[in-house]
Amino acid sequence: MPISIFNAKPLQDEAEAYAFVEARVWPNGPICPHCGGIDRIGKMGGKSTRIGTYKCYDCRKPFTVKVGTVFEASHVPMRLWLQAMVLLCSSKKGISSNQLHRTLGVTLKTAWFMSHRIREAMRIVGVEPMGGAGAIVEADETYIGRIEGMPQARAGGSHKNVVMTLVERGGSARSFHIEGKAIADFMPIIRANVNPETRMNTDEAKHYYDLSKEFAGHDTVNHSADEYVRYTNVRWFPEGNPYIITTNTVEGYYSIFKRGMIGIYQHCKEKHLHRYLAEFDFRYSNRVALGISDDARTDLAIKGIVGKRLTYRTAAD
Repeated sequence: MPISIFNAKPLQDEAEAYAFVEARVWPNGPICPHCGGIDRIGKMGGKSTRIGTYKCYDCRKPFTVKVGTVFEASHVPMRLWLQAMVLLCSSKKGISSNQLHRTLGVTLKTAWFMSHRIREAMRIVGVEPMGGAGAIVEADETYIGRIEGMPQARAGGSHKNVVMTLVERGGSARSFHIEGKAIADFMPIIRANVNPETRMNTDEAKHYYDLSKEFAGHDTVNHSADEYVRYTNVRWFPEGNPYIITTNTVEGYYSIFKRGMIGIYQHCKEKHLHRYLAEFDFRYSNRVALGISDDARTDLAIKGIVGKRLTYRTAAD
């Protein structure tokens, strides 16, 4: 019988949990988060000393690996943080705060706060543009939730939040909560996130019309005419494979995203939507199909905790 991942020592023993996180945040040894010192640092001992506490003898301040990360000022044991990260990283459609509350034995408020901090750790910072020569990026948009303060419209999605997603075939995804459906809402984001040498695939929406002017190519499928895939004789890839025009990849991403948002989370305030998008982008961009296991995905999330802080005051905010 396979052994449960929750039997792993870092998920059960507090000292092991700190050592596990330190090995990923400080691969070359501890770094003082106060002054940046690396040479004159010693681990503190004694019965009254907290687990994982170091002291920098340059600035003479104590610290743990939690300082300067999403874990800072949290009284939640490190082993529970790791358990929550494993659950959130390995659950394809997410895991609700209510479920974390029951599974980890923490309050609902704490589980909610932990979830948002982990999503912040998953947020990608300072990445290179997607695509490039020989690559295809699909772009599409969907609607989720309701814009705060706006009544439900009788038709259309004018009362809903607009989400645009860019997916590189065989690669990563990036999603954005945008203000509207005009060209001016879409094009600056696409320019900033896609290499100009990329070939773009979209549906027939008017806000994508300018893509052919700025990228290596732009091909569309006509959903209003029930066209979802179009095969061509063009040999776009270096291997000579036929070029297929479709937005099925990005729509597959949305199928996972919506099942998670509607089936697991059920409700999301507009101001928190960007963090849920970061969560689904992270799992999709680090999926098993790309050779990334649940363990490796959790390691990547742990490495993303540094330099990010959240200071929500109450679970209702």
